[in-house]
Amino acid sequence: MERTLVLVKPDGVQRGLIGEILARFERKGLKVVGLRMLDVSREMAERHYAVHRGKFFYEGLVEFITSGPVAAIALQGPDAIAVVRRMIGRTMPNEAEPGTIRGDLGISGLRNLVHASDATETAAAELQVWFGKGGTVDYRREIETWIVAEEPGRSEPVVRDPESSPT
Repeated sequence: MERTLVLVKPDGVQRGLIGEILARFERKGLKVVGLRMLDVSREMAERHYAVHRGKFFYEGLVEFITSGPVAAIALQGPDAIAVVRRMIGRTMPNEAEPGTIRGDLGISGLRNLVHASDATETAAAELQVWFGKGGTVDYRREIETWIVAEEPGRSEPVVRDPESSPT
C-alpha cells in the first residue's frame, strides 16, 4: 500500500477545517496512519521546502507554514498519492474543480489549505521530515476487506468506492 503526506496548513487550521479535510480522505477509503499537530520551526519548514530554495516564492512558503499550527497527516491506500492529489485539486483555488478540497474551500494560491506529496520519492522524504522513523502505525481495519479487495486475475488490489453501489 502506498503512503503519502498531507499538511493542513495554518489557514486550514485557523478556519477549523481539519475535520472536514480528514473526513473527505477517510470517506474515500484512505487510512490515517499518522496524525500530528505542531508548530513548525523554520528549520523544519526549510527541510520540507528545500526543493524550492532559491525560487522567488520560497521565503513566502516558509513564512506562511511557520505562521501557525499545522496538522500533518500520513495516509495509506492503493494509489494514495494520485488519489489525494485529485481530491485536493489544482494549486490555485479559483482554478480547482468544484468538489475538490481547494475548489470548495480554498481562498488563494498561498492560502490553499493543504499540501500533498506529488510523487513516491517526495512522499517518502516528506513523511520522514514530519513523522521520522516509527512515527506512523501499521494496523488493519475490518472495513478494508470492503474497500480494498483482490479480484481474480489481477495482481493489484482494487479500490472500491464505499459511496457507490456495486455493479
